Amino acid sequence: MSFIKRAAIVVAGGGFLFIAGTARAQSVEVSVPFDFQVRGVTLPAGHYDLETDKTTGIVVLHGDRGTPGGAVVLTTPADGHDPAGNKPSLTFSRYESGYRLSGIWASGTDGRKVLTP
Repeated sequence: MSFIKRAAIVVAGGGFLFIAGTARAQSVEVSVPFDFQVRGVTLPAGHYDLETDKTTGIVVLHGDRGTPGGAVVLTTPADGHDPAGNKPSLTFSRYESGYRLSGIWASGTDGRKVLTP
């Protein structure tokens, strides 16, 4: 596994396990119940480890528990509040026939907006 792995997510119907990270990185294990796109790549429903490097804003998603695939995304700080309250969560944008990862929230006010290519 590479230099970064894990981040923050909650989706309707999905579960998560928050894992404490270092001051520089924050990580989470998540379950996403539907296929979704990240930077033009479709990832299958399943379990993922995500890690957000707070210094660079880079987030790495890596399939876990037999889920294939992964992605590396660039993010910027997000405005607003976590739609899941104070729990880590992911937000998705609906497009054509699917969903695209649009945001990653570590807490009620600590969110990252996913930059699109």
